Amino acid sequence: MIFCEKVDLIFNYFPNLTSVQKDQFAALFDLYKFWNDQINVVSRKDFDEFYERHVLHSLAISKVIQFTPGSDILDIGTGGGFPGVPLAILFPESNFLLADSIGKKIKVVNEVSAALGLKNVKGVHIRAEQIDKKFDFIISRAVTQMNEFLPWVKGKFKTKQQNGYPNGIFYLKGGDLTEELKDVRQYMEIINLSDFFKEEFFETKKVVYLQMV
Repeated sequence: MIFCEKVDLIFNYFPNLTSVQKDQFAALFDLYKFWNDQINVVSRKDFDEFYERHVLHSLAISKVIQFTPGSDILDIGTGGGFPGVPLAILFPESNFLLADSIGKKIKVVNEVSAALGLKNVKGVHIRAEQIDKKFDFIISRAVTQMNEFLPWVKGKFKTKQQNGYPNGIFYLKGGDLTEELKDVRQYMEIINLSDFFKEEFFETKKVVYLQMV
């Protein structure tokens, strides 16, 4: 079956997965195929590359940081659950709140999470500005320009830290970010995903980290 072959991409880059995690990652293709046929949450033109362009891309954040147990992570503009769902599989002892302003996409998040048995994921239909809670990290995948994103997350970070990076933002973006990030005042790191993944798709992809506390 196609998903069995494609999911090997995940297993190759993450060889220490448990049998439960392997089963969950293997189940993602059929689950998203079913829901995507009803509610378009993943681009249909690249669905054949689902594991590379959506799952592995989401997991790139884990090549930069390993979330400690008990960490609280907010995924803003999650769409159908990226990067939050793959990261929640990888870090079952961390807590993930997945938020999107489009309710039907959050329905997919919660249905997929329930089917996978993920107890550490909650999908909420809400705008980022309306979230009244604090987190260790906020993650997102190219939901908007950084100058628009930063006001959404103001005041949403815990002051107590428990991870290898100070609490802040991990943002998946692509292309030349010079202009977009030129006015950012926070401490920042830009990590090239080509340092971790050999596929052509990742040549221009990056993780942007911003320290927020």
